[in-house]
Amino acid sequence: MKTTRLGATGLEVSRLCLGCMTYGDPNWRPWILGEDEARTHFKRALELGFNFFDTADMYSKGVSEEVTGKLLKELAHREDYVLATKCFFPLAKGPNRSGLSRKHILAACDDSLQRLGHDYIDLYQIHRLDHRTPMEEILEALDSLVRAGKVRYLGASSMAAWEFATMLFLADVNGYHRFATMQNHLNLVYREEEREMIPLCLEQGVGLIPWSPLARGFLAGNRRREGKGNTARGKDDPFAEDMYYRDEDFDVVDTVVDVAKELGKKPAQVALAWALSVPGVAAPIIGSTKISQLEELVEAVELELGDELIERLEKPYRPHPVLGHKQRGPREL
Repeated sequence: MKTTRLGATGLEVSRLCLGCMTYGDPNWRPWILGEDEARTHFKRALELGFNFFDTADMYSKGVSEEVTGKLLKELAHREDYVLATKCFFPLAKGPNRSGLSRKHILAACDDSLQRLGHDYIDLYQIHRLDHRTPMEEILEALDSLVRAGKVRYLGASSMAAWEFATMLFLADVNGYHRFATMQNHLNLVYREEEREMIPLCLEQGVGLIPWSPLARGFLAGNRRREGKGNTARGKDDPFAEDMYYRDEDFDVVDTVVDVAKELGKKPAQVALAWALSVPGVAAPIIGSTKISQLEELVEAVELELGDELIERLEKPYRPHPVLGHKQRGPREL
């Protein structure tokens, strides 16, 4: 697989990142694969050239980190893969069990390291922005993790562009390690990030590693206007239904399906090739419950769409409200 530099850093990553929410505890979600099934996925992913793996402490309430860390240690040399995880959401009840206070960030990182069975995390990300904690406190806590050798690079996820710009400014002013990546919500049926976030990241040298580049499977073309999809995840993914099942979203999917037929490709390959074509995108994060899906998606890295097809795929898009994170209004500032 092709590789690229992660933003303005010297870190080299595969053009696709394997999202590891799919692996962990099936009791958490019915479509989750346990350790034994996950092993074949990790092995095949490494064979295909993946060196970038992303998980989070909340996935399967920590079990995803356990499975991901164990299998990577078992199947690859530590210097041959880039391991990313995230903190913010709670794994247990309690006033300091979530968010981005210094107390929680430091505790969450130590807990993740223990579950992963690793000495350090390559990319440590804030899963969302904590609006109750001062940005300076968040940045100082993250900076201390890098200086302690527990973390190599820092990343952020979905938030408003002005919030991210403020955090980058504060990091520079205070001499903190700044965010190297933005894991934002971007796909053919949700392109609001093109307005401000992507131009900001391009100007600041921040690498984009979009989550849900296939709209949680919606862009695979197997969802129906009249109901849910026919896959295990499609039948049990209310988060996707809340975001992607508008009539105009299906218009986009119809175009993706038509283009895929003309090219002799799968709709998911076309949708992923589009995401890879977006300026600033380093490595879209993809998930897979079948080895065949993994192998098909890798082919998208070599698929060049060209300006005419890209324009055709983008034409049916209609503006959306903010999806994937909470947008603060003026009364909340």
